[in-house]
Amino acid sequence: MVKYVNASKRPVLVALIFVVAGILTIAGVSLSCSPGGYSGPVESIIIGTMANAGDTLIFVADEQNYFTENGLNVTLKIYDNGLVATNAMLGGEADLAYATEFIIVGKALQNQKISIITTYSKNETVGLVGRKDRGIEDIQDLKGKRIGLARGTINEFYLGRLLNLNGISIDDVTLVDIKLTELGDSLSSGNVDAVVAGSRNLYPVIQQQGSNVFLWPAHSGQPACGTLVGEIDWVTQHPELVKRLLKSLSEAEQYVNRNPDEAKAAVQKRLNYDDEYMASVWSEYQFYLSLDQLLILAMEDEARWMISNNLTTEKAVPNFLDYIYADALKSVKPGAVRIAGK
Repeated sequence: MVKYVNASKRPVLVALIFVVAGILTIAGVSLSCSPGGYSGPVESIIIGTMANAGDTLIFVADEQNYFTENGLNVTLKIYDNGLVATNAMLGGEADLAYATEFIIVGKALQNQKISIITTYSKNETVGLVGRKDRGIEDIQDLKGKRIGLARGTINEFYLGRLLNLNGISIDDVTLVDIKLTELGDSLSSGNVDAVVAGSRNLYPVIQQQGSNVFLWPAHSGQPACGTLVGEIDWVTQHPELVKRLLKSLSEAEQYVNRNPDEAKAAVQKRLNYDDEYMASVWSEYQFYLSLDQLLILAMEDEARWMISNNLTTEKAVPNFLDYIYADALKSVKPGAVRIAGK
């Protein structure tokens, strides 16, 4: 069941709550017909997220009743971006949250007690859209321009990296912190000359601007990892619940691999994406559970970037092994954990 409510107490944000309930009709009877099905009490878990295509495994687990079969009630609370979702989780509004690895890097540099339990998607959806009538027809034209984005998210890293690779300093542009839902209005009004965001938020901007846009992919070959994170104390105090959540997502991963067209259709219906957008965005994502060395390397790279750009007072790259909780994924899908020391 899908229900929309006001999660953040701000009218511009809505929350999507879906509850998947497993009901014990006879004491001691298993909730699942699958091998090794769960037969204990139903437990609830709240996940803060953005509800986009990166959540495909969550949507499929719901559609295929994998959460129910593993004794879980799952509630999704929707936020403007992964940083807001993570802050809400740290503030007690959720048990887990969606975040890119960049957000965890920032939290680690603030010495927050936070753990990644898995990545469950990877994507290359972030791009830059500039107004041609503001003289932007090439990356070099960004010098001296005002660029809107959600500050503190991975979009800022990708912009900085894109500029650096093209010989431009981040100091050569003016960054304007804008909510993702307000990017289009800010660009149209002339408050900014360009915006940076993921494809879900860029798509309406491009539709609005028409032929007036300069569009450039921002990843430069480095995908973003969609991770599930929680406070270290909560994660370590709920190991079996985390295992059952990851088991549900692992089953969803197998379903997506076997039935990609059905999974795509289910996600499109869930998110009400039109055919054109769904066709363009689906190929930008990969859906699988993992904790791998590339995640650590990306986080180290991003930490160095934050330090060199004075976005933190810390001077040393953290040991990101301290921010990985691998026990649950190793139990559910052992081959998915490929991090030295884990």
